[in-house]
Amino acid sequence: MRRGIRLSTAQLLLKLRRRGVFFTFHDALEVSGYDKSYLKLILHKLERGGWIKRIGRGKYIVLPLEAEKERYTLHEFAVAAILVDPMAIAYWSALHHHGLTEQIPETVFIQTIARKRKSEVTVLNTRFKIIRVAERKFFGFETLWIEGLKIAVTDREKTIIDCLDKPHLCGGIGEVYKALKEELNLKKLVEYLERFGSGAVAKRLAYLAEQLGLNLEVPTHLIKKGVVPLDPTMPRKGRVHRRLKLLVNVELEE
Repeated sequence: MRRGIRLSTAQLLLKLRRRGVFFTFHDALEVSGYDKSYLKLILHKLERGGWIKRIGRGKYIVLPLEAEKERYTLHEFAVAAILVDPMAIAYWSALHHHGLTEQIPETVFIQTIARKRKSEVTVLNTRFKIIRVAERKFFGFETLWIEGLKIAVTDREKTIIDCLDKPHLCGGIGEVYKALKEELNLKKLVEYLERFGSGAVAKRLAYLAEQLGLNLEVPTHLIKKGVVPLDPTMPRKGRVHRRLKLLVNVELEE
């Protein structure tokens, strides 16, 4: 059961809720007119009383009246959007969002170029994994609007490229192989591959395209020296595809 609050605190809570589901410490500072020390005390009491939930440093959710403490659910993409900025829903989460996998990831994968002290956090019983990438790899987004928030998610083609780069974040190369059977813009896929500039990704994509009979021409200048595994999540055993310089260490599902 929630603890009672003073009228002035209730009015502050109402003002914050009118701004949206989420608020920051600076938002509360602006709305309340309190000094920082007193506001910290008020927010601490509100959280203990089950009125708000802290989801990150200086970031909070206003819990609705009907919600029970620790049982409130909120769209996980909306939570992800406030955890880090800039951000994009990516890897396995994006694969599932686009209907490119039947597997439902238990973790929400967030891509960013920002530095974060923690790469994994749990909010409202949902686990979030934050993956920092180089700025040149941070592109190819679509926009969603959830809980009044503008949220980026990697588009279908960029999701494929990202998953080929880090197969361990999408359940393995087999998930990418199955996703490539779906409708994709192959021209955009090659353009993204060029922009991404990874030899390992190029080799994996070229091999999978060959197996599926896709009319996809991978730029030869991206097929660089050095053998890389098809699936880095699996043991490095298998045959070497000499032209692509790729260790085929997993049998793909027919």
